[in-house]
Amino acid sequence: MSPSRPPSPSASRAPLATWLWRCLEGEPIAPFALPGGSAVPRGEGVLELVPERPAVDALASVVSVGIHGDETAPIELLQGCLERLAEGQARLGAPVLLVLGNPEATRQGVRYVGTNLNRLFRRELDEQGMEPDRARTLMAAVDAFFARHGALPRLHYDLHTAIRDSRYPRFVVSPFTERTPVEAAQWHWLAAADIQAVLLQHRHSWTFSHYSKHYHGAQAFTLELGRALPFGHNDLAPLAPMGVLLAALLEGREPPAAAPERMAFFRVAHELMRESVAFRLAFPDDTPNFTTFPPGTLLAEDGQAGETRVGEAPLAVVFPNAEVEIGARAALLVHPEPPPSG
Repeated sequence: MSPSRPPSPSASRAPLATWLWRCLEGEPIAPFALPGGSAVPRGEGVLELVPERPAVDALASVVSVGIHGDETAPIELLQGCLERLAEGQARLGAPVLLVLGNPEATRQGVRYVGTNLNRLFRRELDEQGMEPDRARTLMAAVDAFFARHGALPRLHYDLHTAIRDSRYPRFVVSPFTERTPVEAAQWHWLAAADIQAVLLQHRHSWTFSHYSKHYHGAQAFTLELGRALPFGHNDLAPLAPMGVLLAALLEGREPPAAAPERMAFFRVAHELMRESVAFRLAFPDDTPNFTTFPPGTLLAEDGQAGETRVGEAPLAVVFPNAEVEIGARAALLVHPEPPPSG
């Protein structure tokens, strides 16, 4: 077994408590019962939890982890929620589609095998390879899940960790769409889950959460829950409030709420793209997310696009990565804005 993977739990434990690790072992999964319902495999790394009777506040929720294979804390967080459900400490009250996004990358302890999976979630995708095929599989699974539960409100939380430190270790990215505004309750739930900042996208991004929002009108978010570390090295204590939110979704009950003003809000002003081989970011590699640069600061140099500098107003940088593929986003440049009213 790779050192990037945790030890397998005892086979004598309830099937739901071992599902994630059995996926990583490549074991076949058969349908099984659980407290309050049943679990139906929908393909490798995809499991639908079906309640005997949906609760009054039930949503049709997609909870995805491991879209980037080396982001292990969300896998461990979800594992804890499933163990509590399997052991009868909670009872299933809502349909939930569980997704282990890129099992092969997780087995190898790498971000991706061939290309970044989290840029491929569009129905017109014509790329070939392991990750494009996986994207098509996951899009079809989400389509079928929401179709089976069309009478319920739709939600998708895609759980990640970032590759660098951050001024706000736990933040959420709200995908852009012209048609589906964020419901006020989501800001209250995320604030109570101890999310520290919100990043509002300014255009289509073709991430997994964007897919559910754009094509299905779901409330959908990419959640960054700290920094990417190997299995066994994650401090899950700061994620406990997020675990409470996930548990509420599984049980079909209203999650805790808090004032959205507890979170800092930002909006994307510009996407910094890598256009050529001759590309560099003009700040240190260990610069944390949400670091602010004053007007006139040189941010990047590209052999084709030239220099990128901060304009008349300060900008903060999020997700800087000079090693992305040519034509891909190398950073988001963002500015603060007031929390939404309501």
